[in-house]
Amino acid sequence: MAITAILVNFNDRPHLGPCLDSLRAELGEGAEIIVVDNASSDGSAEYLASAYPAVRTIANAVNRGFGAANNQALAAAAGAQVLFLNTDTVVRPGALRRLEQTLDECPDAVAAGPALVHPDGSYQVSFGRRVSFPAQLAQKFFLNPFYKRVLPRRTAPQPVGWLSAACLLVRTDAARGVGGFDERFFIYFEDIDLCRRLAAAGGRLIFDPRAVVTHIGGATTAGQARRSRLEYRRSQLYFYSRHAPGFSLFLLRLYLRAAVAGMAAGGAFRGEEGRALRSRYRLLLRKGTA
Repeated sequence: MAITAILVNFNDRPHLGPCLDSLRAELGEGAEIIVVDNASSDGSAEYLASAYPAVRTIANAVNRGFGAANNQALAAAAGAQVLFLNTDTVVRPGALRRLEQTLDECPDAVAAGPALVHPDGSYQVSFGRRVSFPAQLAQKFFLNPFYKRVLPRRTAPQPVGWLSAACLLVRTDAARGVGGFDERFFIYFEDIDLCRRLAAAGGRLIFDPRAVVTHIGGATTAGQARRSRLEYRRSQLYFYSRHAPGFSLFLLRLYLRAAVAGMAAGGAFRGEEGRALRSRYRLLLRKGTA
């Protein structure tokens, strides 16, 4: 397979071994695998050097964010296709071959994504169509429960509007042609933004449920719920400002103001840490950055 696998790691040493072992079983011992370590403090870089010397590790002095770190590896990738893969995944046998065949069978397709499942086998929603405030509400309350019921029975590939970068196979030239990930997203929404730009450049995005990857989810943000939620909202506002209709941005800001008021009423902003969080939310709602 002419695939370069790219992983961004931040303090996720426990999952690195199983993920890399599943990758090597799929791609072969000589495959190009690049791990960009975003200044982990859990010994990840040292572990990679000792346990996986054939894996190329790029060690950043600071946490540059998910998109920027992926771009570092994308610039160095030699494969005709790049696989963006989260560290808390395990690639099931045959999944990458299936995704590669999907791209081979669809010359106008530039990216393919698999079905993502939890360790218990239940399905995650890893694709969607256009993103707007009404569309996100519909996806959360109606489409996500619907897809989780029907995905186990799906066998046919289908075109979609976006795919999750927890596992995403993209033609390298196409990814580079749109400039890779937008590094103004620190985390969240950068994959949807990338897919939007790939589609705008004329490429199709294919979800293939025949390829299956186990995804634990939230490994790098565990224990940082407040910071994670703030980053999600920051990226959401930025994405809406770039891609969503103006009315959707208005509704999102209205919703966030109500949500912050609810957090304040619930005591989320008590103490020094809480006051700092409230200041960041206020700055986010005023300037779009926190």
